[in-house]
Amino acid sequence: MNNYHKTNATFIFIRILLLLTSCTTTEKSEEPLHKKEYKTDITETIDTFEHPQTNQKYKIVHTSQLFERYLDKVKENPSEATLELYQEEIIQPVYKECFENGEYLHMAEALFNSHPDNLAELEIINEKLELRKNEVNELIQESLLKSAELLPSQKDVAICVFPSSNLDSYMFAAGAGKIIITYNKNFMNDIIRVGVAHEYHHSVWTEKHLSNEPMTVLDTLIFEGKAVMFEKTVYPNLDSTPVDSAYNKELWSKIEPDLNKYDLDRSLEIIVGGNDLPWSYGYSEGYKMVKSYLDVNPNLTPEEWTALSSKEIIEKGKYFDHYK
Repeated sequence: MNNYHKTNATFIFIRILLLLTSCTTTEKSEEPLHKKEYKTDITETIDTFEHPQTNQKYKIVHTSQLFERYLDKVKENPSEATLELYQEEIIQPVYKECFENGEYLHMAEALFNSHPDNLAELEIINEKLELRKNEVNELIQESLLKSAELLPSQKDVAICVFPSSNLDSYMFAAGAGKIIITYNKNFMNDIIRVGVAHEYHHSVWTEKHLSNEPMTVLDTLIFEGKAVMFEKTVYPNLDSTPVDSAYNKELWSKIEPDLNKYDLDRSLEIIVGGNDLPWSYGYSEGYKMVKSYLDVNPNLTPEEWTALSSKEIIEKGKYFDHYK
């Protein structure tokens, strides 16, 4: 990859990371606001495969054919471009596979409750996605199998791909075994590889370690840091979440007083950046917290360090020593 493409990939990935609030909320969600009973049959092709060693099963659910039908109906009668039609044509057929019982359903509210605009651009993206379906499947499969080698699970995983004309569209975990890709025209191959690995970690963490206990700001940083560490472990040679290796005491002083607070808004602000913090500051800082621990305990497997508490990571990794 040349320097231009590396820079472009990093820039786009930062934009995706800024919207990954699924990675900063680990409270179980209520059912979505709409109360319709969703259909359970899938009308388009689902690609399935399994891990050759663990027998973990995977499904890749493409919605491009559903969008094609939706767009055709809207072309015939523009007045039918309603939320109700969108939910019936797009969301209902895939709800069971992609969202049912997801712990983070609130992350899909925009997908559930906003029908797409810019339909001409969406049609172009959808056609491109349909043409690239086999290639996208190969990228997803590669990432999932590599991820599962390092962090095994028996839980089935569904990866659901939605076209999007929004350049700020992103990937997120709707819950354990539920990974959503809202694919826009800037989704290059490495973004898919790294992003799927990132979300796979959230899926497995949610499956094995989610509790009803509220999360502190520190918990959230380390939750994110683990996923960043994992993506870099799966793909050590690819561009991924940017990390600032410096230990900036001035920036640290802005967040240290808040680490033990139960404050989701502050957690999001630190993770995303802003208010005198650099973009993606929390992703970078969380990663460095995990790395500091692994520098002291280099022989742990991803399965082992994924299970560690924030307290153990921050204390035994002696992270505060970096800011003395």
